[in-house]
Amino acid sequence: MKKLFVLLVSTLVLASCVSKKKYLALEHENGEIKSELTKTRVEKEDLEAKFDAIQQRVDAYNTKINTLAELNEDLTQENNTKLEVLSDGVVISNDTKRAMRRTLKNIDQAELSNAKTLKDSMNLAVSYNLQKNLDATNFNEDEDIAINIDNTVVMISISDKMLFNTASYQVSNRADDLLQKLANVINSEPSIDVMVEGHTDSRTINNERVRDNWDLSVLRATSVVRKLQGKYKVAPEKLIASGRSSYQPIASNDSRDNRAKNRRTRIVILPNINKFFALMETEAARK
Repeated sequence: MKKLFVLLVSTLVLASCVSKKKYLALEHENGEIKSELTKTRVEKEDLEAKFDAIQQRVDAYNTKINTLAELNEDLTQENNTKLEVLSDGVVISNDTKRAMRRTLKNIDQAELSNAKTLKDSMNLAVSYNLQKNLDATNFNEDEDIAINIDNTVVMISISDKMLFNTASYQVSNRADDLLQKLANVINSEPSIDVMVEGHTDSRTINNERVRDNWDLSVLRATSVVRKLQGKYKVAPEKLIASGRSSYQPIASNDSRDNRAKNRRTRIVILPNINKFFALMETEAARK
């Protein structure tokens, strides 16, 4: 019995020793795992910190790039809209110059080569458009209508009998077709001014409505201007009414036929440089 007890105690002690050994081994292994986990966490935090630093540098570079891009765009826009005073006194932007070059592509290059200044080129562009629209409108030149283009000024001379009754300043209905064609030409080109000049012969006139040839020439010009504005929708700011009386004859006043030549209304179509460049600026802004 005593031997059995000793054997039992020995067995329990041995078992207790093995379990403690395993426990210590497991505890050591657990410590190593915790240590590795801590190391991994530290490495992760270190990597995250490095990544954050890199991301901050990337964001800073992107901000610089965006700032430089915006600055470049601003400088480009500023350069495009920068005004330049040319040798002939014309003020123009780079945008306007480009828009004008597109317009000038339509003009005969041999003719364009004779343009010495930018203003000359502008006048050629307007003159080209006017001539094109005159051709399209089918103005029929005869002894009562004469069309002349002197450099960039278009002059249409219309006989008195095509527009007015004798000694009258009221525009007759037979002028409607002619004035419609004229309005079509004027309305086709925004960058022009139109001077309507009344001319008389040298015979004097004096009645209760008209004091002299100055009155008659001005009243006739004003009547044409009113008709162009009211019936044919020509913008009034483009129109100028002018009377020349009998002081710019195209023939001597020594015969009935010559006096008839002097009684005329002259339509002078003038390029307007300010309107032209305003239109070019508008065109450039649309591109």
